[in-house]
Amino acid sequence: MKERKALTEQELHNLAMNIVGRQLEADGYEFMAINSKLKKNPQYVCLKEKVLHFIVVRNVEFPNDPRKYDVEVMQKVKEHAEKFEARTYFAGVGLSNASNRELPVYLNEEYLVDYRGLIEI
Repeated sequence: MKERKALTEQELHNLAMNIVGRQLEADGYEFMAINSKLKKNPQYVCLKEKVLHFIVVRNVEFPNDPRKYDVEVMQKVKEHAEKFEARTYFAGVGLSNASNRELPVYLNEEYLVDYRGLIEI
């Protein structure tokens, strides 16, 4: 039996960013800057219809609600965004193991995604 490898915090963050990034692209956002470092905000700076958007992406562990965010962090990002006349959003992505949500997400195994879109701050 092959050894299973649980995804690291950075790998889960990257997966969440890919999920959000594909949705932003499909929705017509133009990427101006991307930052995939953990806890370095915002992850995406995008342009859509001549309006700048700052988007914070977080992987949210099961059973936590991916729509709940750290108000203090998001307020700091919003204050920074306002200097650029940008809109601020939170994108929480719940990732969990498909066979047992209590187990970690493993490399090359199925997982569940709970992402319900951007939340404007």
